[in-house]
Amino acid sequence: MKLLVIDMQKGLVVSDLYNKDKIVNNIIKLIDQARKNNVEVIYFKHDAGSGSGLTEGDDDFELFSLVEAKKDEKVYVKTINSCFSVGEFRDYLESIDEKELMIVGVQTEFCIDATIKSAFERGFKVYVPSFTNSTFDNGYMKASKIYKFYNEWVWPGAFSECITMKEALKLLRLNK
Repeated sequence: MKLLVIDMQKGLVVSDLYNKDKIVNNIIKLIDQARKNNVEVIYFKHDAGSGSGLTEGDDDFELFSLVEAKKDEKVYVKTINSCFSVGEFRDYLESIDEKELMIVGVQTEFCIDATIKSAFERGFKVYVPSFTNSTFDNGYMKASKIYKFYNEWVWPGAFSECITMKEALKLLRLNK
């Protein structure tokens, strides 16, 4: 199993992120459990391009301080939603024949959804722990509704196994 931490960047982990404190605390717990049990944690940062405020060289591009990668952990940069758009990441997973991923981060309806579906299409078993992904209100839906829509309707039984934090922590203990 690999724990993918997606787009937990300073410019995205901000006060109007839905359930910010709970999401951050849960992700910290998962990272700690993964590290303690030698489960690899892999980070992704989204580069939205020049002038976006979310590109290499911008402070907001950097990982949020509470979920920073250790020096020996992989950090990939992507420019489109799915983490599988990064060839180096795809090649790495193929080289180790990994088939289980736990996916956490932001934004639910963009990079998290695209990565979950891309992983599913490639034959991965995907786990999504409760309250470990989040998003923002938009012109159509409140963030709480977006979260519920994906975590309770779109992903379960189709693209991923949506599990409790307790189940997620146990899985990370068993996947040494």
